Amino acid sequence: MRMFRVDTKQAVIDHMSGTGSPGGKLSDAAEGIASQPVESGYSHKVVAGVAQLIEAGVLFVIGMAIFALYLNFNQPELYIPLALGTTLLANIAFNVARTHSIAAYRTLYLQSLRVLLGWALVILLVVAALYAFKAGELVSRVWLATWFLAGSVGLVAFRFALRAVVLRWSRQGRLRRRTVVVGGGEAAETLIGALQSGSSGDIELLGLFDDRDEKRSPPVVAGIPKLGKVSDLVGFSRRARIDLIIVSMPLSAEARLLTMLRQLWILPVDIRLSAHMSKLRFTDKTYSYIGNLPVFEIADRPISDWNRIFKWMFDKIVALIALIVLMPVMIGTAIAIKATSKGPVFFRQKRHGFNNNLIEIYKFRSMYVETADAAASRLVTRQDPRVTPVGRFIRRTSIDELPQLLNVLKGELSIVGPRPHALEAKAANKLYHEAVEGYFGRHKVKPGITGWAQIHGWRGETDTIEKIMQRVDHDLYYIENWTLLLDLYILAMTPVSLLTKNENAF
Repeated sequence: MRMFRVDTKQAVIDHMSGTGSPGGKLSDAAEGIASQPVESGYSHKVVAGVAQLIEAGVLFVIGMAIFALYLNFNQPELYIPLALGTTLLANIAFNVARTHSIAAYRTLYLQSLRVLLGWALVILLVVAALYAFKAGELVSRVWLATWFLAGSVGLVAFRFALRAVVLRWSRQGRLRRRTVVVGGGEAAETLIGALQSGSSGDIELLGLFDDRDEKRSPPVVAGIPKLGKVSDLVGFSRRARIDLIIVSMPLSAEARLLTMLRQLWILPVDIRLSAHMSKLRFTDKTYSYIGNLPVFEIADRPISDWNRIFKWMFDKIVALIALIVLMPVMIGTAIAIKATSKGPVFFRQKRHGFNNNLIEIYKFRSMYVETADAAASRLVTRQDPRVTPVGRFIRRTSIDELPQLLNVLKGELSIVGPRPHALEAKAANKLYHEAVEGYFGRHKVKPGITGWAQIHGWRGETDTIEKIMQRVDHDLYYIENWTLLLDLYILAMTPVSLLTKNENAF
């Protein structure tokens, strides 16, 4: 259950120091951790989902192999649906028996026993259904019994192989969530004990962050070092690739809690509030659990687990199709640029990407080389003499953005997302992150070629703070409400907006 939701309009208006900037100098201990290379981890939900698909495939293939060998594919209209239904029912039974979790995969015999019992129960249900509907004579008993026995062997073999893979990934740290705790003292010590005893090694606890002095918050708690203040956590989380922040504060500390959350909500991490300090007791459905530790869900990493995979596939497929379809336009644009002005066809520019990492995006060059402004310290205005005649057209139609399809294929951009801005772009002579507090919250997801703000007309010149605030507000709405259907809608509406809402593009 989500307990906290940032008021995005308030967040972009409130001016509090340290909420969005990349952060200052870290302590030596924090710097040592942040500078270490980090291997990419695997989502527990994705691993469990893939395991279910493979396991279902193993069962179905065994059933079909016996069908082919023993019955020579006789009556496929009966046996194929029956095998599919039985496999689906088995998958449901295995989930009910809680055999599809990383903790279950690590067990040696327990998961196999539960799977075998579930498989046996499913076969009994199928036999009972065939008897009840007087269809027993239609289905080969030999096929069904052989499938049960061979399926049992296949399931056990798969589970032993799965256990070996999961244990190897666990040793490599691929299944651990890099975690920090906000808070200190006795409360943090209790929390750390609960994590270490009940998380099955899936939590890699890196350190503590607390604003209190050493009397109330010692430099080391239960062997875990204090790495800095909460204001240091934004910069540390970005560099150290933190997955999870657990807050050890009582619910009664409302003002302190809100101040802390306003600083951390811009990060693409899961934030949980530990419930071990609360004297209030809720029903079990109110809590989620990290090992044995009850927590309240404060904020979730946007576009994670399977959604991340779906969006990755969407980006790659759309980018490839778009490159093929738009290649004549891109070739014609390159020829026009080369024929009408000196200099390269492409223009490269550093911009902030996911989690504030710097990326280099590609564009068709729209300015004269001698007046090009790679840092975008001066916004392009109407009839700007720095822009070439070809450049005016391709900027107005957004053709200049098409080379960014290559950035999508490289994994630096998405097709749809908040537009990446130049590092020195300004509104009313203020850098964007100075003009709009909470600006860096846009970077919780990959930036995109088009986005929710662009199809609503907030593209082009941002000469006023109101314009950049509107763009940021639309970007934050997109992040909070993302679905694959929303991406499809934005993609479909982009050509329409280019024709009807391009008064600010020049």
